[in-house]
Amino acid sequence: MGSSINLSLTDELRTFINENSGDGTLYSTPSEFLRDLLREKKQRLEASELRDAILEGFQDVVSDRTTIFSGDLRADMKKHKQAKLK
Repeated sequence: MGSSINLSLTDELRTFINENSGDGTLYSTPSEFLRDLLREKKQRLEASELRDAILEGFQDVVSDRTTIFSGDLRADMKKHKQAKLK
């Protein structure tokens, strides 16, 4: 496994973790519950970055900042870079 971390928790947070781990829950240990919460947070951040990139792409289309793909990405990128330098 990986490394460990020590956390200081309020009583309220410790109760929340205890209520969501152990017998009768989806997680057998508090560590499993917290790892899943961290994974969910990581996925939300990644999804947010992806949404931002998609919106930026839509803005490029709306602003007519697009080029037709020739089938050769390297050539298209080189051409685009040269056009920006002019």
